[in-house]
Amino acid sequence: MVTRVTHTTIQRSTLANLQQSLAAGARLQAQMSSGTKISVPSDDPAGAHDLLRLRADLRANTQHERNRADGDAWLTTVDEAVQQSLSILRKARDLAVGAGNGSLNADAREALAAQVEAKRDDLLQQANATYSGRQVFAGTSKDPAFTVDPTATPPYTFNGFTGASVVREIGPGTSVRVDADGAQTFGTGDDSVFAVLDRLAASIRAGSGDMSADLSAVDGRISALLEQVASVGARHSQVIAAKDVLMARTVTLREQIGGIEDIDLAQITLDVQAQEVAYRGALGAAAKVLQPSLLDFLR
Repeated sequence: MVTRVTHTTIQRSTLANLQQSLAAGARLQAQMSSGTKISVPSDDPAGAHDLLRLRADLRANTQHERNRADGDAWLTTVDEAVQQSLSILRKARDLAVGAGNGSLNADAREALAAQVEAKRDDLLQQANATYSGRQVFAGTSKDPAFTVDPTATPPYTFNGFTGASVVREIGPGTSVRVDADGAQTFGTGDDSVFAVLDRLAASIRAGSGDMSADLSAVDGRISALLEQVASVGARHSQVIAAKDVLMARTVTLREQIGGIEDIDLAQITLDVQAQEVAYRGALGAAAKVLQPSLLDFLR
């Protein structure tokens, strides 16, 4: 059976082909203007799937970088407080050594004792150091790490939550503690550095010649602070080192995303021009094929 081909058939077929050519040109124009090859998932389902995964990885990496920066600030605050506390305690020890001079009168001893108590108050201020309104030596507690109640025995109370540390995730499966345990750093109860300095000040006022026990207690608190310096330093180094890793990861992810969705500008320009030439050629051919009209038959 011979299929009858009419002008209407040719017209419809030609128009459909022209529409397809025009749609292809429109897609190329859209890619050129947006700079991306994938506007909707149907443009490249496999590529769209990879883009979703890579963008999720990039968001997670960005969050890790924010966590790392926050952890860096926390540990910087802790490190400065511990270093200052160590310096203050060493100065208090020097005052105690100077007070061992048996020739000092009561006024001189009182002056040295007052200086030791001033160092105790300075230590208390460092122990209650904060970052962004959060206590850095009290774990997750919102209360000051240490409070003073002269009517209590001992007067110094640690308000932090034992075992409740502040942690920041700085990478997949990598978390770092960014605070410090105030109980380990400054001690609690009668063993706290504040109580030690109170006893030291009392011994200086009393003019007791043998201050070896007080100095030994001060040395014990200095050792505890030195341990915290080492611990904080190690964690801080880990956080700082993570910065380069996260930056490199960000660059890699952005390159992978660009490799999937970014257009080749030179190639897309050529494709647009070629499509335009093809469309104009199709229009010219259609104009010649569809020339006959009713007027042609009436001649």
